[in-house]
Amino acid sequence: MFFTRQFLFALVAGVRSGLADSASTYYGTPVDVGNGDSFGIPGDASFDYVVVGGGAAGLAVAMRLAEDNTHTVAVVEAGGFYQLEAGNKSVTPAYNSEFASIDNPLSDPLIDWGFVTTPQPGANNRTLHYARGKTLGGSSALNANVYNRGTVASYQEWADLVGDDSYTFDQWLPYFAKGVNYTVPNGIRAANATVPQPSSDALDFSPTGGPLRVSHSNFALPFSSWAQKAFQYFGFANITTFSNGQLLGSQYAPQALNPISNERETSATSYLNAALNSNRTNLKVYTHSLALQVLFSENKTATGVLVRSGRLDYVLTARKEVVLSAGAFQSPQLLMVSGIGPAAQLQQHNISVLADRPGVGQNMWDHVDMEVTYKVDVVGFNTLKNETYNQEQLDGFHTVPAVSMYGSYGADYIGWEKLPANYRANMTSTARDQLATFPSDWPEIEYEVASIYESTDPEDFHGYGTFVVIPVSPLSRGSVSLQSNSMLDPPIIDPQWLTNPADVELAIQALKRAREILASPALAPIRLGGEVAPGESVVTDAQILEYIRNTFFMNWHAAATCKMGRTNDTMAVVDSKARVIGVQNLRVVDASAFALLPPGHPISTVYGLAEKISADIVANR
Repeated sequence: MFFTRQFLFALVAGVRSGLADSASTYYGTPVDVGNGDSFGIPGDASFDYVVVGGGAAGLAVAMRLAEDNTHTVAVVEAGGFYQLEAGNKSVTPAYNSEFASIDNPLSDPLIDWGFVTTPQPGANNRTLHYARGKTLGGSSALNANVYNRGTVASYQEWADLVGDDSYTFDQWLPYFAKGVNYTVPNGIRAANATVPQPSSDALDFSPTGGPLRVSHSNFALPFSSWAQKAFQYFGFANITTFSNGQLLGSQYAPQALNPISNERETSATSYLNAALNSNRTNLKVYTHSLALQVLFSENKTATGVLVRSGRLDYVLTARKEVVLSAGAFQSPQLLMVSGIGPAAQLQQHNISVLADRPGVGQNMWDHVDMEVTYKVDVVGFNTLKNETYNQEQLDGFHTVPAVSMYGSYGADYIGWEKLPANYRANMTSTARDQLATFPSDWPEIEYEVASIYESTDPEDFHGYGTFVVIPVSPLSRGSVSLQSNSMLDPPIIDPQWLTNPADVELAIQALKRAREILASPALAPIRLGGEVAPGESVVTDAQILEYIRNTFFMNWHAAATCKMGRTNDTMAVVDSKARVIGVQNLRVVDASAFALLPPGHPISTVYGLAEKISADIVANR
């Protein structure tokens, strides 16, 4: 996820200049270009595999397919290196909030697609900028990179939906572990913010895992240790890990970052760098290159991709397979402009129908975020407005290991629960019945503990404590559709957030529950004054709902728009091997191919799916 406010950094004089010469140079060059033969020169070329999209899934797939030097792989990426095009802003975790402006789609045009939703009825007809990474690393270069796996029962439901037991949690585990190298930061963080060892290395992580580094910021946000006390006051289990298939409880959240420098970790700094460091000549990365269309033979077999680099159009031929990893919005868009999708929509845009798949672009799952905030008597990001404190944190980010608020994504503690019975009783029976369709281990609410609120008072250096409240059992479904028959035009994104009445009811009750936790006696020693947001004048359910509709933002978890399913499911787009139904030699491997959106944050499942499908391709080639 991202955090949405433009918070502090534009307000703090000299912060950007102070960091501009820090992490990205202090710890060495962030862009490893390998042997110089790793980048494609625009023009017709032939490869065994062509991967469209250099994001989390795409770079993972490309690296694994290229491990065998006898097979050649091309990656087509519309952006370039975020480290060069956004500088330390993208490398430093604390800046992640700046990528997430919901009001300004042009805030980061070099590394963000600038997508905007349609007016959303559930948001009082607001249109929202939906940040998506246009860069190597994709959205892992922009977001907060929280690493949790879904629950045992959520993956069992996935397996049941697609008719493939390889999607049960136990079968996912080798692929989760294969991609991740986990570091426990004990001995660096504050004593009251230690992180427990995972309950079992066999269940959680592999000692030989990698290349993605997952850890915790060396700087623990002080408000989080107090929030932990509040969760314990209300009986939340103190769980040891977010990776063993159980989420109900609370704990410090692991995130993708360098455990020493606390710089951002992405698929580019992990999978791509691993490939480049191996001095491979069989992997070519085409940067600033847009895939325009998947090309097919007369027997509906994918043969390559039409690509545009600058003013040059050319064809990258795929001798074996084309893999789409363009994300939840552009993978379905590329399928549709290539003739695969709802026939009526394709015909509307004068696109010849290759395969009538009505599910393409449908079934979009996503999460919404709401906020409850108090001023607190501990430091937070707002404290960076104090020049002395800010300089201390800048200096700390220059140390080895880095211990600085700038190495924090802004939230580092998470609680999960089913809505308690006393709040559930306030919901209609219909809503309760709909929520009951989710498995018993599937949380309904996630609380992200954040210290990111910005005070408008330039002399206010206090911290602020926020619960970002996320209903993680959504029933509303959105869509992605075509504006035209060209990839040069953005898709129409209609998430339909909070349009299912059950989602509305859960959102109201979840916010009330968060207010109860934040008002608990456990937080009394640090609370300063009354509630800042929503504010003490917001009392009735109607007032709470109006606050939610006017202020909620997305969690950037769009998924399932090329839904995985059984081949006899007319709404399924890909089968359990991620192969597009109705054509040959074409797969979709990214969050769009999810059968469902597991609770929490999808990045672990994206990487896990990339590892799983790559292994299948390698085993059968």
